[in-house]
Amino acid sequence: MNPALAFFLLITSAIVLVFFRRKKLKQTKNIVQPFSDDDRKILEHQVAFYQNLTKDDKTAFENRVQEFLLKIKITGVGTSVEPLDRMLIGASAIIPIFHFPQWKYTDLHEVLLYPSTFNQKFSQQGDNRDVLGMVGDGAMNDIMILSKPALRNGFANSMDRSNTGIHEFVHLIDKTDGITDGIPEVLLTHQYVLPWIQAMHKNIADIAKQHSDINPYAATNQAEFFAVVSEYFFERPDLLKERHPDLYSLLEKAFAGSSEPEMR
Repeated sequence: MNPALAFFLLITSAIVLVFFRRKKLKQTKNIVQPFSDDDRKILEHQVAFYQNLTKDDKTAFENRVQEFLLKIKITGVGTSVEPLDRMLIGASAIIPIFHFPQWKYTDLHEVLLYPSTFNQKFSQQGDNRDVLGMVGDGAMNDIMILSKPALRNGFANSMDRSNTGIHEFVHLIDKTDGITDGIPEVLLTHQYVLPWIQAMHKNIADIAKQHSDINPYAATNQAEFFAVVSEYFFERPDLLKERHPDLYSLLEKAFAGSSEPEMR
């Protein structure tokens, strides 16, 4: 064989080999590792939503949680981030959008976990430290902050209709259409938007008159109403359906994934 041709073939083979090795390495990085038994036990014991899924849906849920945790940084601020916390944050993120397989939290980069409550300025010191969770804006636009005890308590009691983690991720979903206003236009088809607004105003009025079992915090504004009743929907769907069939029906349409939301 011509020496020049042999050298050319050798170089070409080396380049091809390097290319495919890099491609394989890149693909390997994207492969979700098998869900550990310890992580699965956390979901089985702590997450009622997961417990009620079919075997196949449980596997899908695990994969979605793991994909989320691979992409979103979770940082403890004055506290450690334990496997329990990671699983509960992942579950909080996936529960509201489980029926939307293509959904990605494109506006979230990091979740900060605080050891206790904090104030509106994200401080753990000083007065008015009554915030359990918050979706940041401005310089904190792609960051969520959660109180570690509040996150855990939300899953410890599935009968109390409250879940801080779900609450904050619903705010993030609400924000997807450009404004956090309690109107989930990315989830509800156009024909249900007006009925949702009407139901929201009616129920906020009932809360103000103390004629409702919905957490009074829901009457703060429309955004908080949507987040609070979404907690109720995922924590106690049976009770919401019985006591507030109008809200249950509309939230079921919003979260059931009957139509894929528009990604922004």
